[in-house]
Amino acid sequence: MNPLAQQLNDTISRESPRVLEMLSGLGRAIYFPKVGILSQSAEAKQKAKTYNATIGIATENGKPMHLKVIQDKLSAYDPKDLYEYAPPAGKPELRTVWRDKMLKENPSIQGHPISLPIVTNALTHGLSIVADLFADAGDAVVLPEKNWENYELTFGIRRGAVMVEYPLYDSEGKFNAAALRDALLAQKEKGKAIVVLNFPNNPTGYTPGAEEGRSIVAAIKDAADAGINVVVVTDDAYFGLFFEDSLHESLFGQLCGLHERILPIKIDGATKEEYVWGFRVGFITYGGGTEATLAALEQKTLGIIRATISSGPHPSQTFVLDALKSPDFETQKAEKFAVMKARANKVKQLLDSGKYGDDWEYYPFNSGYFMCLKLKTVDAEAVRQRLLDEKYGVGAIALGPTDLRVAFSCIEEPLLEDLFDRIHQAVLDVKASGAVQAGK
Repeated sequence: MNPLAQQLNDTISRESPRVLEMLSGLGRAIYFPKVGILSQSAEAKQKAKTYNATIGIATENGKPMHLKVIQDKLSAYDPKDLYEYAPPAGKPELRTVWRDKMLKENPSIQGHPISLPIVTNALTHGLSIVADLFADAGDAVVLPEKNWENYELTFGIRRGAVMVEYPLYDSEGKFNAAALRDALLAQKEKGKAIVVLNFPNNPTGYTPGAEEGRSIVAAIKDAADAGINVVVVTDDAYFGLFFEDSLHESLFGQLCGLHERILPIKIDGATKEEYVWGFRVGFITYGGGTEATLAALEQKTLGIIRATISSGPHPSQTFVLDALKSPDFETQKAEKFAVMKARANKVKQLLDSGKYGDDWEYYPFNSGYFMCLKLKTVDAEAVRQRLLDEKYGVGAIALGPTDLRVAFSCIEEPLLEDLFDRIHQAVLDVKASGAVQAGK
């Protein structure tokens, strides 16, 4: 093993031995080179005042070389904030500003040691880093049965972990914390589990309430008390889009410092929070350990970044930082939130109106971009296919035999009634054709 990796492992073993047990084989072996091109370039940037012949970019007139056809479109920005490589951990100021934003929006994190957020190439990249660092073949990834399909690719296909699913809702339509607890305790023999908490949930648009949140945290603590090491990933992709009386904070804060066997990791980003999907700017933040442990995990994270993408795109980090610092940012974001909330409220009003009879019910939703219909008699895939006909021209996502996910985020409020009218007529068409659900 490389001495740098061993040094990081020794630090984690001394400071937080349970965290060392959580690391995958790759997680133990990875490190960020301290003696190499990046470190020597960083040293030269500070001291080589005459000529810096280390950097792998081209310069001209004291600035990064660039094409006028590009810079003319981006003239509001200095070339140094666009064309140079961003540091592997991301622009330092962006990391600090995002941390300040996180603490402001999540007061429960205050007082707990957390790492400075590390910039990722959006949230999927952050999840991939977690999978590399903590998931080995056969490890359990515990998540509700209504989940984003990319978890299977990221943790299962790439790393060989096993998806352990439990029902998202209990009999009262609330988050099924008891089922989460049972799924976790079933990993007693393995001694380790990775938990994914995704609120607002994709695909259902559900966020638990405060009492449910406490039950989730208690279930995770019960697993830790039982001797199970638990890596808890809060996938906060849609954070802030809370339209009703649900949790308005990430559970990351409640999990920080809860137990030596619990490692909370927050994955979030500007992608959906700030409506910049194509910018691909996300963050990964560790909590709950000592400062030395958090620093060691940061070095291992940078090792994964260096070995995969080297660093994230610089221009989009500059754009996001500029927006976060703008005096108009909060006002403009509140305006977009109001639009999204109005769309969610309109959907709920339509579905509660009785207009669509008994052909479906809907899963509880109160946040995010999506909601899910539960079709009672017809096959969801058959309905999806029918909706694609020229007569309807509607796209939706079929999830299993009963569930149809509808993204109200991308439909203007005045058009929502027409959308659900079309979906309902397609359901009636499929019913008339006899394409019922399997087993009906």
